[in-house]
Amino acid sequence: MELGYIRFLEGTKPMAWRSKRKVMQAYDVTADIYDERYSSEQHRKYCKVLESVNFFKSTILDVGCGSGMFLSEVAGKAKVVAGVDVSRKLLLKAKKCVAKNVHVVQADADHLPFQEGTFNVAVSFTVLQNMPKPANTLQEIKRVTTKGGKIAVTGLKKAFPQTTFHDIIEASGMQTTSFAGEEEINCYLAVLAV
Repeated sequence: MELGYIRFLEGTKPMAWRSKRKVMQAYDVTADIYDERYSSEQHRKYCKVLESVNFFKSTILDVGCGSGMFLSEVAGKAKVVAGVDVSRKLLLKAKKCVAKNVHVVQADADHLPFQEGTFNVAVSFTVLQNMPKPANTLQEIKRVTTKGGKIAVTGLKKAFPQTTFHDIIEASGMQTTSFAGEEEINCYLAVLAV
């Protein structure tokens, strides 16, 4: 499997690009300690999603896949898994720990390099708070998810009040099928029907 690279800056406004570049650089700098720092917290989120969404024989997109922790969780269940992230260094880590049916691509979550309706299931853990316009990011994830598919998305509690998180979801035009906000997952987690 090759690490794919695409141009993800076309059409990005200068202010948004500066914001995204800071996020990309921050994750590149912390790539070596990413798993150590975040694995237990992220794993709790993954478990919640695995309880609510069927990944068996699905085509799955992980937007903001980081070092590939979730990719590894679902590779054995899924037909195909794609992970995208802006951090090249995190993707290099993800490339090392994934199976044959998993592909990673460097891409901007606001400009995903996939056709409409490519995936049955999309997940996005701890991404929306890093985006200049989270509602637009969610719309882009919806674009590449099939009608009747599912999207699982989180928003950090320290970044979003619960009402704001719900407003972002409402703006997407999708329906929430399950919602969690337990303290141990440190975020709001919504599963949405496309």
